[in-house]
Amino acid sequence: MFIDWLTLLLVNMMVALVLHGLFVGFWLDKDPKKIIPGFLLTGAIALIAGFRMVFTWPLPGPYNIIYGELSVLFGALLFIAGLAVNFGWSLTTIGIYSLFAGAVAILMGVRIWVSGMTSEPLVAGLGFVATGGAAVLTFPVLVWPKELKWIRWVALVAALGSALIWIIVGFPAYWAHIDAFGKWAPPTMAPAPAK
Repeated sequence: MFIDWLTLLLVNMMVALVLHGLFVGFWLDKDPKKIIPGFLLTGAIALIAGFRMVFTWPLPGPYNIIYGELSVLFGALLFIAGLAVNFGWSLTTIGIYSLFAGAVAILMGVRIWVSGMTSEPLVAGLGFVATGGAAVLTFPVLVWPKELKWIRWVALVAALGSALIWIIVGFPAYWAHIDAFGKWAPPTMAPAPAK
């Protein structure tokens, strides 16, 4: 039986998307420093869990690429965005990174749906596509924040819509993981082999 922590990644992504929506919709102009702790926290969790998945491959096959690598991409994006806001750095290159990370998420969402991966391929694929769309929309929001104010509301809706999809996926996954891993014990607790 493989052990995974996708539930942690899902809940972390939900929180990150809600924070992202608040940032682009309300805090970017008025009080951007409000986002620093949230971006740093969600970014660190996504980076640590994603890197562990990328380096150890605890899941079957391509799920390690889809969940692990995208967790690293979005974790890096969130963490550096928190640092950039804290130190007053330009957010333009973060917008460029977000554009490409979002494109990868959209590609993976389509691939999940087309390949029938996960127990709910349509919902999971839609979650990745919507999250990727929110990331792609971040590019114009950060590069042209004054000229394209209307797109901030579109990005806000995309981020909150994505968070809602991951809530629909993540909360039942937590419930199911309790049953699925209820009898699991680490190898150190396994009974000694009979002689």
